[in-house]
Amino acid sequence: MNRALKATLMPALIAVVAALGVTGWWIYRGEQPGELTLYFHPFVGPKPLVLNQSSYANPGGVGRFKVRDFQFFLSNIRLVSPTGAFVEPDSYHLVRFDGEEPGFVIVLHQVPRRKYQRIEFGIGVDPTANRSLQQRGDLDPNSRMAWNWEVGYKFVLFEGTLHRGETNDPLVYHVGFAENYRPMSIELHRDVQHIRPARLDFRVDLLRLFQGATNIDMAALPSVKFDRGDAALLGGNFAGMISLMRSDAAGRSGRTR
Repeated sequence: MNRALKATLMPALIAVVAALGVTGWWIYRGEQPGELTLYFHPFVGPKPLVLNQSSYANPGGVGRFKVRDFQFFLSNIRLVSPTGAFVEPDSYHLVRFDGEEPGFVIVLHQVPRRKYQRIEFGIGVDPTANRSLQQRGDLDPNSRMAWNWEVGYKFVLFEGTLHRGETNDPLVYHVGFAENYRPMSIELHRDVQHIRPARLDFRVDLLRLFQGATNIDMAALPSVKFDRGDAALLGGNFAGMISLMRSDAAGRSGRTR
């Protein structure tokens, strides 16, 4: 091969090798585990949750109510695909809507690149962890979300006030017995890791605590704590509280866990 031909071919060969290197790097990068963000947007019926404003109608009777504090445990997050499942370790999150943040964020780390078909999780704390003193994730036996070790953790906490004319009734709903734990499975209709950043947005509707299998009048039942029958009324509605929403309808900030 003469020098002129070498001089012509070498730049082309170098360009091909460089292109293959870049392509290989992108393929390698695309196959590596990544992060998946779960964003929870709080609502009360069709309205976004705004704390400390008497903006919401009593779902079962007269009056309007305000929300001072709303939080719940979400546990055992699992992504399922035909080729395997991703299970988040120590998967216990206290989802809180009690401050100025417009939503709550959970970031899953080291999620394998797969076409996941559904996401699974539980509202509350599973029986094994509920009776354990081991601190895993956000579980803390000394927090306000703990009852005692005869019962375990409060799965859902909602506190506020119901206004009826000149009457103001405190609302206190602390729900959490073993039978109130609610496993959920939500179908995914797109490749959640195809879009960057990878993200799923969920609607959390506080009103669904009082509407569903049982419709509840807050005036008739302003407090639920230690009564299993009362807790079952709200516990039976848990499954309707969280649903998947379109990502383009979501905000971009929130408290992160």
